[in-house]
Amino acid sequence: MSKTILIVDDSPTMIMSLRATLEMNGFTVESASDGSQALAILQGGLRPHLIITDINMPNMGGLEFIRAARALPSCRFIPILTLTTESDQAKRDESRSLGATGWLVKPLSGPDLLGVIRQVLPAAA
Repeated sequence: MSKTILIVDDSPTMIMSLRATLEMNGFTVESASDGSQALAILQGGLRPHLIITDINMPNMGGLEFIRAARALPSCRFIPILTLTTESDQAKRDESRSLGATGWLVKPLSGPDLLGVIRQVLPAAA
């Protein structure tokens, strides 16, 4: 059974790139263009094995999304990685305090992303 990853990013190009890398490596990918759409997908019953979210997005940004996702009983233990151009230490610290599992800075190569995914999902492809 393949692992499902939810990508939350307002850049269609970034979603397309991540989807290609992940699907080529055996993952099932779902996506949302902002935190509010991702939250609706989670509330609708999706139970991903991992969430990768951007920080700066319209409507609901990544930090607010992490807070809201962690409030859902079904998402309390799902690993959440941020993948963003932000490198501000205060935002990193805030994301961790809200429940993010890790912080990755764009651009990130496919092999590096897969390496991190294997660390947070040990049984991953």
